[in-house]
This record gives sequence, C-alpha cells and structure tokens, in this order.
Amino acid sequence: MEQPLTLAAYFSGWAGNRPARLAIAATMEALASAAVELSDLLALGALAGPMGRLTGLKGDVDEQKEIDLVANNLLIDVLRKAPVAALASEEMEAPLLLDAKAPLLVAVDPLDGSSNIDANASIGTIFTVLPALEHNDDPSAFLQRGVNQLAGGFFLYGPQTVLVSTAGAGTQIFTLDRRSGTFLLTHPKVELPLRTSEYAVNDSNTRHWDDPVRTYIDDCRRGKEGPRGRDFNMRWTGSPVADFYRILSRGGIYLYPGDKRREFRNGRLRLIYEASPLAWVVEQAGGAASTGKERLLEVSPKSLHQRIPLIAGSRKEVEHAARLHDGLQIRGERSPLFSRRGLLRF
Repeated sequence: MEQPLTLAAYFSGWAGNRPARLAIAATMEALASAAVELSDLLALGALAGPMGRLTGLKGDVDEQKEIDLVANNLLIDVLRKAPVAALASEEMEAPLLLDAKAPLLVAVDPLDGSSNIDANASIGTIFTVLPALEHNDDPSAFLQRGVNQLAGGFFLYGPQTVLVSTAGAGTQIFTLDRRSGTFLLTHPKVELPLRTSEYAVNDSNTRHWDDPVRTYIDDCRRGKEGPRGRDFNMRWTGSPVADFYRILSRGGIYLYPGDKRREFRNGRLRLIYEASPLAWVVEQAGGAASTGKERLLEVSPKSLHQRIPLIAGSRKEVEHAARLHDGLQIRGERSPLFSRRGLLRF
C-alpha cells in the first residue's frame, strides 16, 4: 500500500516555486507543529494540571480558560518562525506584529470549544491565512472578506487528531500519525452530499430564535408527517469543530443564528477567524455557507472580533434554510388561513 503524503510534502508540491505559496506551505507546517504539541498536552488531561480553570471573560459572554492562553502562546511561538507579518487571535484584543516584511497574516481561535475540555469532548484550533497588507499590526489589515483567504481550516483534537484544510483546491483531511508525529493525507478530496437529514443546532435557544430559524427547525422536528416528508436527526456537541467534522464526514447542516438576545443579535461565532474558515472548507467540499441573507464569504468585516450568524453544510439544505429568510415563505406559514393548521391548508 502506497504511503500517504505528509502535510509537508503535499503543500510543498502544491506550492511549486511561487514565493507566496511557499510561504503558505511554511505557515501550514508551523501551525501543524503547534497542533502536535497541543494534542499531546490535551491527551494528558488532568495530569497536565487544571487546564479548564477559568481565568476571566472575553467580552460579555465568552469564558477564557487556562488552556486558551497556553494554546495562544504556543501559536505565537511557532508563528514567530514562519513568514507571518502579524497574528490576530480570539485571545488578544489587538493583532501582534511578528515580522512586518512577511507576506502573510494569520488569524486564529486557538482552542475552539475549550468549555468542553473537562468533559473530555473534542475541541480544536481554527485558523485562516490572509495576504499581508500595509500596517499589518493594525486590526484593519485583517478586515478582509472570506473570499480573500489563502488557506484555512481547523485542527480537531479527539479520538484522532486531524487537520481539515483548504487552499482553494478542494478540502483535504490529514490525520496525525502519532508514531511519527506527522500529519498524513487520508482524505484527498472531501465531498459533501447535496442533501441531508441531520442538523446541528443549540435547541436550548429555541425561545430566542427569529421566525425563519424556528420554522426550519419545526419542519425538521415534524419529520415524515411534516412538510419536509422525511425524518431528521439532531446532533450537537457545543464545539463547532466537532460538529463541522461530522458534517464533512457524512453530510449535515450547522446552524448558529443570531437571535433576540442583545448579546447574540449578530450571532455567536466570530466572522474572521471562526466562521470564514469553516465556511470555506464547507464550500470547497461542495457545500454552502450563508448568514441566512447572503453568502458568508462575501461579508466585509467591520471589526476584528465581529460576530456573524452562520448556516453551513450540505448545499440543498442550506439553500432551503436561506430561502426561509426572504420573508415570503414565512408569511405564508404564519397566515391564519394558509398555515399548516389553517383552514385552507393544501
């Protein structure tokens, strides 16, 4: 059996001799080295100390744990040796200048889902690689649309440690071979099914949802007897990287909408370093990603830590959910005469 390509070999071959692409390859290798170290640390669990200890809050709602800071510092260390001009992170209010002359910017969520660490659930690192601009230590340099990404994806630390990535030529999955400490290409071309009967959503927020999301989920719950004509399953881990990996493995749709609460009016996920790279790997696998009103990768960021609603996964299902946001179908659903329980139901 032929030995799978290593991450280094894959990106070096893809990079060819073009300097910008060689820089991307070097940056991917640096990120992978941090992921190997972080994976080993996480595998120690309680033996590594109180990694889940709360150290403070990021903004109004997000908790910051000890392991978030450890992961952030580890990424800073490895990216200092990579061709990266500046690093933006969920754990830092402003970007950190690393090498003003370097051609790339990196933005990260160092440890997505860290609230699950004490429950031994899968968590991960989300990243995006962007072209460097002028004044790269300024947040405005990172305010680029998702379509500008040069590479992006996430590492998932679970039963296996994997890297899901794209550089605009499809979505690939690399699996960490712990025997050698290297990532090997195990899924050269991930392809999402067009349709799905599985959705991921935080059902505890039902009472806060706007009508389009409430209608979509109600339709799924009603199964064969409802307007969708088939049964759906719900899966939710509270760790976006785990939910997205499952969707990339077998199809599905992920919804984290904005809702009626003041702090979540614009969604929960951060646009630049969470939603954009997740949306891109889904699109490159044949899926779709939307805010409910527009393609997510076309959104122009207004601030470094901006939040955004996200609906992503199997293309036909995302398109169906997005259509509910145009208002026309919702008005019909809520009409006293024409609703599902109305007198003139068809």
